Amino acid sequence: MIEDDEFDDFMKEMKGVEPLKAKQKVDLSAPKVQQPSLIHRRQMAVKVEQGSQNHLTEEMIDLVHPLDVLEYRSEGVSLGVFRNLKRGQYAIDARLDLHQKRMKQAREEVFQFIKDCRKYDIRSAIILHGKGESSEPKAFLKSCTNTWLKQIPEVLAFHSAQKHHGGVGALYVLIKKSERTKQENRIAYNKGRIDF
Repeated sequence: MIEDDEFDDFMKEMKGVEPLKAKQKVDLSAPKVQQPSLIHRRQMAVKVEQGSQNHLTEEMIDLVHPLDVLEYRSEGVSLGVFRNLKRGQYAIDARLDLHQKRMKQAREEVFQFIKDCRKYDIRSAIILHGKGESSEPKAFLKSCTNTWLKQIPEVLAFHSAQKHHGGVGALYVLIKKSERTKQENRIAYNKGRIDF
């Protein structure tokens, strides 16, 4: 407990002292404008609740130029694997043609195509979206495909095709292994090993 004498001494020492003036602080509250990725995640959650599994966006499409080379590589895909994909060195086991499709139909087909590729253990596929030089807006289906494939976790990488496969009007797509294939690879890899 503080003695009265100590308190009096303290008050004498503090005579003439003024509190520091508060400086303006930065407002750290959440921004009022929602980020596009947050909006997309919320839309996905609503669609899943409504029973639709297709979470690919119909809004917020990043427009690209008809002659742009498209490329995407997710984390974990080695540069060597990506280089082989870019060069068209993997066998094309499935193909989807989106020419003359409307956005909604293309969206459904891209989603189902990747789902089917995964189901049937197809690792390398091609999607023909066209350049879209005469579409309005230009390269619309190409832009949609570029945006959608990045939203599908089963897509490991993609790159614009070589000229003989459609060039900038098509994409090579690398798809994750199914769980069944992963298990078969583990068994095959461990078959020759002797554990001590």
